[in-house]
Amino acid sequence: MNTETTPSVVDRATYQAELDALRVREKTHTHEGDAIAAARRRLPMVEVDPAITLVGPHGPVPLLDVFEGRSQLIAYFHMWHAGHPAAEQCEGCTFFNGQVRELSYLHSRDVTYATLCQGPYDVSVRYRDFMGWDVPWYSAQDAADALLGDRPRSPAPLVCYLRQDDRVFETFWTSGRGLEPMAPTYGLLDMTAYGRQETWEDSPSGWPQHWEPGTRDIMRTDGRPTAQWSRLASGRSDALGATWR
Repeated sequence: MNTETTPSVVDRATYQAELDALRVREKTHTHEGDAIAAARRRLPMVEVDPAITLVGPHGPVPLLDVFEGRSQLIAYFHMWHAGHPAAEQCEGCTFFNGQVRELSYLHSRDVTYATLCQGPYDVSVRYRDFMGWDVPWYSAQDAADALLGDRPRSPAPLVCYLRQDDRVFETFWTSGRGLEPMAPTYGLLDMTAYGRQETWEDSPSGWPQHWEPGTRDIMRTDGRPTAQWSRLASGRSDALGATWR
């Protein structure tokens, strides 16, 4: 990285004054986010067949069981590239899904998080295990049409559901940049001097911007989803089994 171009150097009082001015805008942004969330909570909902069948570790299960007895479900429809090895699986889904790790706070609010992979269970769960994720994992390969309809499958959507007794309702869905709450990486990068280093960002002239959105390389390193390298370095096998071929 060329770091010859850097922010200007000032005394601490000047720095703090600039930061205080920015903080006003940050608070306005936060309050607008609160208002959007309030509007989201007031959206209507649509009923979904609770008997739609997915495949989990013990075989076929109805959507209702994926709630694990809780009243709400957040489901991420992880992409799957059939017939491709681990190195060629979706870098975006690996980026987003891999950052949802601590589920106890969701559970304390009566919310279950689960991955509904768009590929077969027996192969895709090996990918989950290779990555070291411990989120509940199901195959929605045969249920995606019923659950998603004509919505795009890539970028993979995130869908929220509400359960009332034995009835299930969809309350919200999003994809694309709407998935960013899943990835604290982006929020942390946005706080740094050089940001995400992506070409679309409004940065000063000369700032490093090596990543081009819309290309696979944005979340890949040396031909693989970036997060895979640490798993290989720790000795994990990325073999998805003979059936992937």
